[in-house]
Amino acid sequence: MFLVDTHAHLDHDRFAADRDAVLVRARNAGVGLIITVASDLASARAAMDLAEKNASVFAAVGVHPHDAAGAGPGYLDELRRLALHPRVVAIGEIGLDYHYDFSPRPVQREVMAAQLELAGELNLPVIVHSREAFEDTYALLRGGRWPRAVMHCFGGDWAAARAFLDLGCYISLAGVITFKGAEALCEVAEKVPEDRLLLETDAPYLAPVPRRGRRNEPAYLHHTAEYVAGLRGLTLERLATITTANACAFFNLPVRESQRR
Repeated sequence: MFLVDTHAHLDHDRFAADRDAVLVRARNAGVGLIITVASDLASARAAMDLAEKNASVFAAVGVHPHDAAGAGPGYLDELRRLALHPRVVAIGEIGLDYHYDFSPRPVQREVMAAQLELAGELNLPVIVHSREAFEDTYALLRGGRWPRAVMHCFGGDWAAARAFLDLGCYISLAGVITFKGAEALCEVAEKVPEDRLLLETDAPYLAPVPRRGRRNEPAYLHHTAEYVAGLRGLTLERLATITTANACAFFNLPVRESQRR
């Protein structure tokens, strides 16, 4: 079995004490590749550094909506420079978060739109965060210039998923789908087309059942994979094959290298 964790935050302080062991546990659990995703310029540099030092890690660089107000002058030029590194495979995570509103909404929209344009310029896929902001996220994606987009840690219903799918987006499922009360999300997992489905941990957040309440890590991805496989009536091995192929295609990952590891 070979899985790809398409969204983790390996630079997070919660991994400071045992980051190397986390990567070993991931490999032992069948997670052969990990995309470590930035939230601001500092974490983008840290993500790139981790990707340079670990063959199983690739990086995404971007400014999260929580950090949009603090992006600062010249942030887009710095992101462009970082994104040209060969270990960087996406712009992200970008998007809108109207639940916390840590950045003013107009600023969130401006920063998301600018990063979508950057993704189009560099022909890189985008990793999209959207919370309680469906209409504005949809409008920006519909009007933006981007080659491919994934709705990270998708938490909406099938109507929302179908709208994003119609734009050409992928849907990424995280451990939330294993939580009690996730019936609408289970419907999404059952209906997403086979070639648009991705899996992630969003580690260190949102550990799946039976690890809920603990620090999440890439090794726990198999719990989410097993759950989604059951919903779709597939073996774990078949789901791993499907989602790995999708991740390699979406992020332009080295398929042959991933199959050897």
